Amino acid sequence: MQKVKGTIELVKLSNAYQKQLEDMLKEWINHNDENHSPWAIFKNDYHDFDYYLENLELKEAKNGKVPDSTFFALDIERNIFVGAINIRHYLNERLLLNGGHIGDGVRPSERRKGYATEIIRLGLIECKKLGITKVLMVCDKDNIGSRKSILNNGGVLENEIEVDGEIEQRYWIDLSK
Repeated sequence: MQKVKGTIELVKLSNAYQKQLEDMLKEWINHNDENHSPWAIFKNDYHDFDYYLENLELKEAKNGKVPDSTFFALDIERNIFVGAINIRHYLNERLLLNGGHIGDGVRPSERRKGYATEIIRLGLIECKKLGITKVLMVCDKDNIGSRKSILNNGGVLENEIEVDGEIEQRYWIDLSK
């Protein structure tokens, strides 16, 4: 497995990154897999970029959703998005059970290269900036890549729960150290 060499940074979406977003989402959507995480980057149609940009993040809690921040993982050398991370600023009852603080994902052509571990590491820095000292991450039990990325970032398994017939693992990452 090829390892990422620290050439990515998390960026906020802006007009300057419209092409990178479109390229990544086209590939991801056409890949025909079920892995559309983080859901936040798929909730709106990217073809209407202005609307997409305006509605990417939730500024205030509403309809059972909490405020969030979304960042895109930019490979600086290649000038492409390799993935994304969505950070929920706090947990409500639903997110505490299943969802957690962070949803992250890597575009299909860039998987198995170590990007998820690095995206989470950078995302945890953003969590600290938000004042989050204990981060909950959740993944399907059979998602070995997600589990490894969470463990590589200090995740400690609290328990497993069943949600809609799937076994979910709940991990905590302590940022107070």
